[in-house]
Amino acid sequence: MSTVKRERRRVDGVLLLDKPLGLSSNAALQRAKRLFRALKAGHTGTLDPLATGLLPLCFGEATKFSHYLLEADKTYLARLRLGQTTTTGDAEGAVTSARPVAVDEIHFRAAMARFLGEIEQIPPRFSALKHQGRAHYEYARQGIDVPRPPRRVRIDRLSLSSWAPPEVSIEVACSKGTYIRTLAEDLGEALGCGAHLAALRRVATAGFAIEEAHTLEQLEALDEGERDALLLPAQVLVAHLPALSLSADAARRLQQGQLLQGYATGRWRAQGPAGEFLGLVQVDEQGELKSTRLTSERRE
Repeated sequence: MSTVKRERRRVDGVLLLDKPLGLSSNAALQRAKRLFRALKAGHTGTLDPLATGLLPLCFGEATKFSHYLLEADKTYLARLRLGQTTTTGDAEGAVTSARPVAVDEIHFRAAMARFLGEIEQIPPRFSALKHQGRAHYEYARQGIDVPRPPRRVRIDRLSLSSWAPPEVSIEVACSKGTYIRTLAEDLGEALGCGAHLAALRRVATAGFAIEEAHTLEQLEALDEGERDALLLPAQVLVAHLPALSLSADAARRLQQGQLLQGYATGRWRAQGPAGEFLGLVQVDEQGELKSTRLTSERRE
């Protein structure tokens, strides 16, 4: 009987998970995958074990479109510890320096304003970026410094949430690839006292908000049908693309790999006559429609 319960099944959709503290993104994914008994699952960009918050997970057909969320903007709540720097730039590292915090709120707000817009960041020594096929953190653990070219990122919003030095909380809306650890360190240096990231929570990405997310504990308390009902359809991952409705005949021909003609130029989210998601298509300047990524037809 227990073997039947653990049998994997096809599950399609997107789960908005509120990742807990201390768990890696992959560990959280594997726990959710087991709860849903899903055959296939993946996440849409990692959160460090130190970070909590919104982590969209993809099951089945949704994994084909998960990379679109990697490109999405993000919003974070971050708690900074002023006056201390660490080896990792966050609370997991050893303290490397301690300085007095002679900073008032006015100076802190002025420093934040300097980081708005497009800025350059030097990635942390402890990051998953690769150098000669190895992650930066592997070199860092061996005490080896490797080149870390600056990367251009974008900070759209940077606001002060709470002021209780030496700890302060900020909200950051930013582009993909932004390191909040680095932002904390750079803010600390701009203030002359140093700083590190004490806590981090992702509260929004790609139009999804933390209020829509579910914890692992909440999922565990539900039965399978209730859990399945929480899954969003795969097309929410590409909702930013315009929809192109196809007739039943055109949908069939698309799924058979046939060329379609007479459509408006652009990139589209293709839908069948009943609104079912078919995948992504591209229409060239001659009006020829070709598929770029299709969902698989489900046959019970």
